[in-house]
Amino acid sequence: MVRLTMDLIAKSINRKNHKEESFSQYLRKATHLNVSNKNIDAIGDLSLCRNLNVLYLYDNQIRQIHNLDFASNLKHLYLQNNCISRVENLISLKKLEKLYLGGNCITLIEGLDKLEELRELHVESQQLSLGEKLLFDPRTLHSLAKSLSVLNISNNNIDELQELAVLQNISHLIAVDNQLHLIQDLEFVLNKWTKLCLLDLKGNPVCHKPKYRDRIIVQSQTLEMNIPFSLSESLDGKEIKDMERQFLMNWKASKAARKKSKERMTYEHTAYPHFSDFFETGHPIVPVHHNPSVKGKSNFLILSELHMSANNRKEPLQRPEEESSINEKIRHLILKDSQSSQPKTDIFKPHLLHQIPL
Repeated sequence: MVRLTMDLIAKSINRKNHKEESFSQYLRKATHLNVSNKNIDAIGDLSLCRNLNVLYLYDNQIRQIHNLDFASNLKHLYLQNNCISRVENLISLKKLEKLYLGGNCITLIEGLDKLEELRELHVESQQLSLGEKLLFDPRTLHSLAKSLSVLNISNNNIDELQELAVLQNISHLIAVDNQLHLIQDLEFVLNKWTKLCLLDLKGNPVCHKPKYRDRIIVQSQTLEMNIPFSLSESLDGKEIKDMERQFLMNWKASKAARKKSKERMTYEHTAYPHFSDFFETGHPIVPVHHNPSVKGKSNFLILSELHMSANNRKEPLQRPEEESSINEKIRHLILKDSQSSQPKTDIFKPHLLHQIPL
């Protein structure tokens, strides 16, 4: 067993440029301390290091986070690749901005309720049991909602992201090699994450869904190429170009327009189902004039089937057995309209006939 003590620190650091001052004075002034890969399994008393801003404790055998209450000025804490099973005893680190806990044995992200300055949280690749996935305490998520901007949750068997939607300031999400399946789940959180500029989901089943990339780009207007991060691309390591985004946005608008047009046609067909039933004919029925002051008073033009004549003009296909019946119905409408308040010439207004699809 190796315990992190002042003696171990004294053996680990290089004080060639600080020989004129005592070891205690050096520790009080130190802002960075690197004791990584020392087989440390417990953190001892480091209370002399009150001015620490960055503490490197990665690649050790640490099982519990404790004895860090002294580090009120700590901003970056590196604890990845240890044996930590619980996130605890960090309440005193009020100024902590970056926390690295990847490669441990954590099953629940908790205990971060008071860390209001935390901007980056890295909890990738936890050593989970078969069938187990990394979980998040709702209290911790709500506490980090306004501060957290970078989250790495890769390789943790995570199968949905909706609980993370509360992270309103998230700008970088790395969730590689998880179990995300539903594109609808991604669309839901992308609507909430209005500041997201980098998304990496490589290795998830959802990446194999039809039009996965297209739907993500259309859903998130903020994913972009030029971002202040070590990764230069914004979606699964691939650049999103302006031309690609514009094409997909036009495609989305066109699709929405077609859907709206289809809904309007369906509504009109539903609103006037009695027209075709009344005439009991398969010919197209086109409403030409409507008098809103008289309920149920509408005039219609009945079109028989058309065929192309020798001079390429559309002409009615002659059907003697139907012609007399259709003409009689038209005369009946004209006569009925002449008795109403509207002039009968409204039935065949020339300026309306050109709108009739033939």
